[in-house]
Amino acid sequence: MRHVPVLLNETVDFLQLKPGMSVVDCTLGDAGHAEKILEKIGSDGKLLGIDADAEAILRAKQYLYSFNKQVIFVRDNFTNLKKIVDENNFNPVNGILLDLGWSSPQFEERGRGFSFLKEDEGLDMRYGNFQFSIFNFQNPTASDLVNELSVEELEKIFREYGEEKLSKEIAKAMVENRKEKRIERVGDLVEIILTVYRNKLKSKKEIPWVGGLHPATKVFQALRMAVNDELGVLEKVLPQAIEILASGGRLSVITFHSLEDRIVKHFFKDQEGKTIKIISKKPIVCSSEEYKANSRARSAKLRVVEKR
Repeated sequence: MRHVPVLLNETVDFLQLKPGMSVVDCTLGDAGHAEKILEKIGSDGKLLGIDADAEAILRAKQYLYSFNKQVIFVRDNFTNLKKIVDENNFNPVNGILLDLGWSSPQFEERGRGFSFLKEDEGLDMRYGNFQFSIFNFQNPTASDLVNELSVEELEKIFREYGEEKLSKEIAKAMVENRKEKRIERVGDLVEIILTVYRNKLKSKKEIPWVGGLHPATKVFQALRMAVNDELGVLEKVLPQAIEILASGGRLSVITFHSLEDRIVKHFFKDQEGKTIKIISKKPIVCSSEEYKANSRARSAKLRVVEKR
């Protein structure tokens, strides 16, 4: 199954691509955006595709086979954007795309415990084998965090990254449960979360759905964000993207979470008039037609700026 890119036409149109341009796709994934970009920039254009996931790079090479001579594939985290561009002598850069969503194959096919539905998978959640420092851990797995952090530290992750209302209760339950045995599997963590919700709602239902969401949704999101330092990486890459853009070049950023969008919005506002011109005064969202075809697009927000 190939991942369906969100806001595809809007993203490519706002980049204002022309034949012969050089574009960086910082989040290559299944190359849905990249394929459309390559069609726009023509046979003289170039694409630098970055992804931290080795399997994503392999899949992208298959999808972009017909464009292979125009594409440079790099397996790395986009937090190293300027270094990657310099090492590949990829100048000038006329456009940059950051799509901060996670693709369906990553959740369904990687076996790293991203999905709360994959009960037998281990709690890894690392996007790639890159060094992030979280609560004094180097390159931690989700299992490391839930088994080693204090109640207060876990609560902070669930509250800040997941906006989970039962953060404290779930954190306490994890610490109590790990006294008996280490929390290693997705199913172990899901059962702890469900038990907290059943007790809170006085429900004996197998899954006490809350507001249309599985109770584990926000906790899994929060752990994934913490393990991969997603907000920290975003804060580091934005100034690099503006620095390497050529004059008149554009940066498009697609976010799926309010915390991500807030970082992008504030950074752009701070830089407006200094280094950039904001093209999208309000975030661009999906059409009703796209939402019907792809419900993942519901929370997507696109912001676009142009280098002065």
